Amino acid sequence: MRLFECGTLVPGCKWHARAEDDAEVVRRAVEHLRETHGETVVRENMVDNIKQRIRDDAKAA
Repeated sequence: MRLFECGTLVPGCKWHARAEDDAEVVRRAVEHLRETHGETVVRENMVDNIKQRIRDDAKAA
């Protein structure tokens, strides 16, 4: 299981996503950025920043 915590990118945000693969985590994170943080355009560098912050979820082990 893979994990992304939005607070590692947007300080103070408590939202997180868990999924089996990074692609699904990125999809959920981009959707969250659009809906919650008002990002109308998510550029490639933002996707790269999300990817860099995805990690294995120790709780799922």
